[in-house]
Amino acid sequence: MTLRSRFTLFTVFWLIFILILYNIFVYFFVIRVTTRGEQQLLTSKADLVIESLRKRGMQGLDEPKLLSDMYNYNEMMRIIVGEQVVNKVGTDEELLSIPSQSQVYNYSDTMQINGQRVLFLSKPIFDQGRMVGTIEAARRLTVLDSYLQILVGALTVTSIGAVVFAIFGTYWFTSRLTGPIGQMVQTMREIDRSGKLYRVKLNGREESVELQQMVRAFNQMIDRLDRTIESQKHFVADASHELKTPLTVISSYADMMKRWGRDNAAIRDEAIEAIARETERLQNLIRSMLTLAEAEQDNWLNVSRFDVVSVVRELSEVLGKTFERNIRVHSDQHFVYMRGDKEKIRQLLLILIDNALKYSKEPIDVRVRNQKNGIKLEVTDYGIGVPESEIPNMFQRFYRVDEARHRSTGGSGLGLSIAKKIIDVHEGSVEVYSKPGNGTTISIQLPRKI
Repeated sequence: MTLRSRFTLFTVFWLIFILILYNIFVYFFVIRVTTRGEQQLLTSKADLVIESLRKRGMQGLDEPKLLSDMYNYNEMMRIIVGEQVVNKVGTDEELLSIPSQSQVYNYSDTMQINGQRVLFLSKPIFDQGRMVGTIEAARRLTVLDSYLQILVGALTVTSIGAVVFAIFGTYWFTSRLTGPIGQMVQTMREIDRSGKLYRVKLNGREESVELQQMVRAFNQMIDRLDRTIESQKHFVADASHELKTPLTVISSYADMMKRWGRDNAAIRDEAIEAIARETERLQNLIRSMLTLAEAEQDNWLNVSRFDVVSVVRELSEVLGKTFERNIRVHSDQHFVYMRGDKEKIRQLLLILIDNALKYSKEPIDVRVRNQKNGIKLEVTDYGIGVPESEIPNMFQRFYRVDEARHRSTGGSGLGLSIAKKIIDVHEGSVEVYSKPGNGTTISIQLPRKI
């Protein structure tokens, strides 16, 4: 069953249910109000008769004029003393045949006579605390019932009209409501059929805010997929280009060894060295590509609480001894704790410090600052720097500020991309400050999350 049909049936069902409850309430409320009015009318007539008798000193109970002045054609009135009817007025035999209800208290009831409702009233007559008799009155509710039939007919017609209007109105409304949904379904089918990404266009109708948000969210998802696909295409193209060069070198030197290396030791040694060097570059490149692929997984991080300062000092000491360089660590506190992946933060610092070592001959400064809104890490080198126009592209995959310099350092072009991914998954931010000839400072802001 479609959403439109479900919504229409649901709305019509509840409307019918509410109309039934409403009609029942109106019907019985009108009956109660009108019956109470008729009862008050009979009570008023009985009170007038009793008041007239009191003025006469309870004389003339059998006088016909006493009741005839109060008589109506659809009524019956009588006065009973003991068990004998001493005065009565009325021509309706069915009303006159109603059994007497001699009570010492007021009594009223609604009964059925031949399918018609009749209101019956009995009221005692007292004189100086002594019960003299009873005045009884009955009144057919024929006119009232005819009005109730008209009311039932009007409620039925209006209810049927409301249901029909609800069916067409709900169907029209749900058509407008599900229009963008159907358009998105059609767009997704077209995407599945053609393999191309399409966006849903708003046709200018006054759609609800929720539908507009849904369409915008769908289009944003399509835009993101488009960017992801384009990024993957560029990545595959760049990776193919990067893999092609070392493979070409290895193939060339292998062919050279096959032709002349057996008899020429110099050529053989040169080929072996070149093949080993390019193989190492291939291993580094593939390792970096695998790291980026793993970074797309949800469980990439292994979060724990650790001291950032100790990680920086340990890494700086190892790299300083390895490269025989001066790496200075500055921190305003002995311990700075945060929650994150300790090994990923170490890898981030390794990438940044390694880059600083490659492009600078001067000492490297690493600063750890404990701030209110998080932790700030800065890696500063005093080397050749980066042109300002190139800074926005530094963290793109396989991007090179200087092709020759990149080749000379043996980098894969993915280090800073991995660093940016680590920063992003830790919900941090990065800024680069650099001028050619004055060095480069990479500043990273990370949340503490303790």
